[in-house]
Amino acid sequence: MDSADAASFWEANAETWTAHARAGYDLYRDGLNTPAFLADLPPIAGLCGLDIGCGEGGNTRKLAQAGARMSAIDMAPTFVRHAREAEDAQPLGIAYREADGTALPFADASFDFATAFMSLMDMPRQDRALGEAARVLKPGGFLQFSILHPCFAPPYRKVLREADGSIRAIEVGRYFDGVDGEIETFRFGAAPAEVKAAVKPFRVPRFHRTLSEWVAMIVAAGLAIEHMAEPRVDAQTARAVPYLADTRVAPLFLHIRARKGAPA
Repeated sequence: MDSADAASFWEANAETWTAHARAGYDLYRDGLNTPAFLADLPPIAGLCGLDIGCGEGGNTRKLAQAGARMSAIDMAPTFVRHAREAEDAQPLGIAYREADGTALPFADASFDFATAFMSLMDMPRQDRALGEAARVLKPGGFLQFSILHPCFAPPYRKVLREADGSIRAIEVGRYFDGVDGEIETFRFGAAPAEVKAAVKPFRVPRFHRTLSEWVAMIVAAGLAIEHMAEPRVDAQTARAVPYLADTRVAPLFLHIRARKGAPA
């Protein structure tokens, strides 16, 4: 599967994805993943940033609200349209473009930092995407990205529960399978049943890589890892929002920040 094929799947998802994400049905994003990502982000006020795979622009807007001067790209036209409409409604100075993360339409050393919220894992050539991110960073700039955890959310993952519904363990498999475009079908679990029934499920191509492969690609891109995190909810949140309790047993997400070396 190439980038154009992957883009066609995300374009087909984009209208429903935007509506459901903005309705608050993506609990993992809103209740854990994005808050943890932003909490780990270095100060960005006054910096020039690029959000790679921005989707409908929700997280890009949070970066702009933190004081960064943001550009953002996505390969699905419908996502870009919704992001631009949000910008028009409440301007934050964000420039959105339809583009491929593996062939960024920016000059070398254009940005102080780049982010990729849960997007690099959906690209068929993560090595190229990481190389492109490194290319457009200024010396000393950083890339921070989140992905499904390669070890604990490989192509097969199942939550195992006790009779009372509490989570006993996370069962995983197919870690070493070379997955390049296998289609995963799902819905946001927090969406009401009648909302789910009214639309087709998301169909998402997966491009699974092992943890060591991710590290090797980061190093090959000329970036040095300076921070890693495996976010989980606290006990109080797990009780209040049981949907997220599995992240206290094993992490669902992996966050990495890697920096481009400054010239000697």
